[in-house]
This record gives sequence, C-alpha cells and structure tokens, in this order.
Amino acid sequence: MAHYAKVVDGTVVQVIVAEADFFNTFVDSSPGAWIQTSYRTHGGQHPEGRPLRKNYAGIGYSYDAGRDAFIPPKPFASWTLNDTTCLWDAPVAMPTDGKVYRWNEETVNWVEVVLPE
Repeated sequence: MAHYAKVVDGTVVQVIVAEADFFNTFVDSSPGAWIQTSYRTHGGQHPEGRPLRKNYAGIGYSYDAGRDAFIPPKPFASWTLNDTTCLWDAPVAMPTDGKVYRWNEETVNWVEVVLPE
C-alpha cells in the first residue's frame, strides 16, 4: 500500500492509501495532482533510509515543488522554516529538562506547563 496526497494550488486537500496497481488506473478529473507521500518520513528522515518528500503529507500542508517537500502549516509567526527538515523551528530551543512546555508567542519563549497532581 502506498499513500498519496491530493495537492490543489500547492495545498494538500486529501490523503489516501491505495494499492499502486489501483492508483495507476485511478481516474480523478478534479483539479490538482496526486503526489506520493510516506507516513514513515519526518524531517527528511526515514527509519530505513528512504525519506520521501521530507514529511508525511497532512491536510492543510503545503507542497513545495522546488524542494519536492511537504511542509506543515506554520505554527507561529516567529518560527522559521528549516531548509533541511522542512519543519518549523522556534527562535528559542525548547528546554530539555524533562518538564512540559508550551510556546508563548507574546514573549517569544517557552513557558512551563504546570500539570495538576
């Protein structure tokens, strides 16, 4: 089974799973293009060394033909696109002290989430 993303005007509008033989005979006359994606690809990495289009496509992702990459929606205005992974990077690295954090766009920093006991 393979996964395919329907891309219309650069945006993923649908993702399906289909047998390659079926997909090759599938007729879809609606506007857009079907582009293969891999659910095991994330940030340009694949556990078997076969990354496909940087990231698994999701509805609302964009497809950049020049990079041949699926790019998730930008989560915050201050974040920048990492050209290697085609993922969004915060301007400040999230702490790695084992605590839970959320991004605060007003302070442009990570804020610890205090979980109830």
